Amino acid sequence: MSTATPTPSSPATRERGSLFEPIQLGPVVLANRIVMAPLTRCRALADGVPGPLTVEHYAQRASAGLIITEGVNISPSARGYDLTPGLYTDEQVEGWRRVTQAVHARGGRIFPQLWHVGRISHQELQPGGALPVAPSAVRAEGTTSYTPSGFKPCPTPRALDTDEIRAIVTDYARAAQCALDAGFDGVEIHAANGYLLEQFLREQTNRRTDCYGGSLEDRARLVLEVAVAVASVCGPGRTGIRLSPVSTVNDSVPDRNPMRTYRHVVERLDAVGLAYIHIIEGITQGPREVPGGFDYATLRKAFRGRYIANNGYDRRLAIEACGEGRADLVAFGRLYIANPDLVERLRIDAPLNEPDPATYFGGEAAGYNDYPLLAVHHALERVWAK
Repeated sequence: MSTATPTPSSPATRERGSLFEPIQLGPVVLANRIVMAPLTRCRALADGVPGPLTVEHYAQRASAGLIITEGVNISPSARGYDLTPGLYTDEQVEGWRRVTQAVHARGGRIFPQLWHVGRISHQELQPGGALPVAPSAVRAEGTTSYTPSGFKPCPTPRALDTDEIRAIVTDYARAAQCALDAGFDGVEIHAANGYLLEQFLREQTNRRTDCYGGSLEDRARLVLEVAVAVASVCGPGRTGIRLSPVSTVNDSVPDRNPMRTYRHVVERLDAVGLAYIHIIEGITQGPREVPGGFDYATLRKAFRGRYIANNGYDRRLAIEACGEGRADLVAFGRLYIANPDLVERLRIDAPLNEPDPATYFGGEAAGYNDYPLLAVHHALERVWAK
């Protein structure tokens, strides 16, 4: 797999394009600009291995320009939800290899989202029943972790020591190598939604006084070290990152000046040469607009790679965002739960299936792989089955 660094286009010369046109992402050509966003569904086998249901799920959605998988744990202690997959054992790599082969057989492209939840976990999910870890011993108020015995409140975490933080960087790099071994086209680093990397970024959750806390530069240190480590394995052109500058999920309070925080981070990620930034605009699964607003265009101008827009997009907004050059690609999450053939539905403006929230976490095929397809997709299914 090539590790050549792409030459990003200047913000001033970026093309405007149709949502349905192919686009270059690093060394990879995508069939369209529609991205399947990460969706935690808790259907892995007990040892974190993707099973047949997962293979079928992603194969059904291979018409997306890019699939970004559900969050994938980088180590046993990275886990905060039961029955989520990992990428740190040979068995997990083999399970994901079956997924990537199925997606590639249908012409798709797929990245895993590398994930460490930090404090959004519970002792039931941690090796030896230990406390979850975080930058500082600050509890995530009002949050829950999905454990084998149901949703439970997250406890006050244990603060990581400096050597443990450096070991986590190594865990990300190892997971990135496992992703390549499994046949993925690249990787996404999860630095959003109140999980570990965002916990280090934000003032509310990072009370450290060592080189990983205090100043903005030090709070951003772990995110940048992880980006460099992963890019050194996969190549910058096959590495992206997800950020949520103003989202408040998982008791994550934005900084007093989030624009300053995220511009600093994005400028330094640009220097690494990453393929894309994947930005949650507004509150995750909530309103796009927040008090005081946020200038996403500034982040886009500060970054020469691709900009993936996310949160609350429908067909009209997505077509406008790509057509007007505000985004290079648009990610859809909840729409992909119930519409495996979302590309075709958006292309012809067909009605959309409604998802069943009762099936979001855990279970079998119901609400996961059994949503009805358009006739054109059924015809393709028959071709692929031959």
